[in-house]
Amino acid sequence: MKLPKMSVFQWAVHVGSWIPVALILWDYFRDNLTANPIQDVTFRTGMAALVLLVLSLAATPANTLLGFKPAFKVRRALGLYAFMYVVLHFFIFVGLDYGFDLGLIIEDIGDKRYAMVGLAAGLLLLPLAITSTRGWMSRLGKNWRRLHRLVYLAAILAVIHYLWLVKADIREPLDYGAAVLLLLLARLSPVRKGLSDFRQNLLRRLRKLGNMASVQIRTTTLGGQIHTREHKSPQN
Repeated sequence: MKLPKMSVFQWAVHVGSWIPVALILWDYFRDNLTANPIQDVTFRTGMAALVLLVLSLAATPANTLLGFKPAFKVRRALGLYAFMYVVLHFFIFVGLDYGFDLGLIIEDIGDKRYAMVGLAAGLLLLPLAITSTRGWMSRLGKNWRRLHRLVYLAAILAVIHYLWLVKADIREPLDYGAAVLLLLLARLSPVRKGLSDFRQNLLRRLRKLGNMASVQIRTTTLGGQIHTREHKSPQN
């Protein structure tokens, strides 16, 4: 079987996205999960989903604003891996925690606001995962972009889900919330244009400094060579 042609960065993203699952399995077989293993695995899959979701949102700004083009090529993969962890997170919750008891699940979602918000975030990501292929892009046309803007709402709801879940130390959820907010602001046309202009000006200045440094090095080298020749020439 021929492996798909991918860059080293793409391979690193794919391998890295499987690391949370690998670590969970490693800890499971080594009996190294916490005293509440179901809660531990639920939390870890949820965190993996949130991290990958934020990274998928960062892919476009990294490409357009920072000029890091490889990031754009992994945006879809990061989003799909995030959804994979959302699905794992959900089935661990309803299967291992509640034994697929629909009555208990509905009661818990109704009583716990963080569960309701988390479910809403997952449901928003479902159509985005389904329509992530090129075929769906051509079918939906301009509506594809409009639909996939829901990823920001899903990310905000995921952060709220995390915030309401931890209750006590909310610093980490707020950090993720700030990251999502900054990435959302970076999509606004005035902000995007300002950052792009800043990047171009910075690159021009760096090139100018590089050229000046290169000229200075050449001048110094040439001066050194002339001095050496004069020193070696015979005295009259």
